[in-house]
Amino acid sequence: MNLTETLSTLETLADEKVRKQHLKNGARENLFGVKMGDIRTLAKKIKTDHQLALELWETGNIDARMLAILILNPKELSAAEIEQMVSSEEFAWAADWFYNYVVKEYAGKEQFRQKWMNANDKMLARAGWSLTSGRIARDAEGLDIPAILDRIEGEMAKVAPETQWTMNTALAQIGINHPIYRERALAIGEKLGIYRDYPVSKGCTSPFAPIWINEMVKRQK
Repeated sequence: MNLTETLSTLETLADEKVRKQHLKNGARENLFGVKMGDIRTLAKKIKTDHQLALELWETGNIDARMLAILILNPKELSAAEIEQMVSSEEFAWAADWFYNYVVKEYAGKEQFRQKWMNANDKMLARAGWSLTSGRIARDAEGLDIPAILDRIEGEMAKVAPETQWTMNTALAQIGINHPIYRERALAIGEKLGIYRDYPVSKGCTSPFAPIWINEMVKRQK
């Protein structure tokens, strides 16, 4: 399939309910509103097509970009290309797909983490804090967790919402996975109050760090 054919196919799969939901969640107008399952099915049909993926990404269309993420070859992307792609996508759903399928799997991702955590670009910072959250949860050796807590306490209330979300995740992961720092993580969460009143569906855990930490710790027992 070429670019024109692929975009036409995506357009025929458009669902107005999905489109409205994406727009409600902060998406830009450049989208069709294709269900995630339909994007995955189309990706399986196309298989890996790196050139088509790059062409789809350049359209800026959200559905096209999410399809691109599934059919590109991450190993063919340079560090500069990955950084440009991360900074260019502000819709959280698509940004998180790119993080999970590309950034998180990249062999040299530590270079990104250290650089992006200090970036002025909100989407790079968002991804940098996501990488830090992963290190905190699974491979914290070498991390200066007290310094990370200092940054969260001093900066989280001031950063863009996109960055705030993953910074908060890092705070919660510290409290969940590192008992020695749990009391301080809980105190910072209470002090900042971020997501205290965040609406959650029945059965879901609140992103408010103290609630999130205590719930996950309870499940560990």
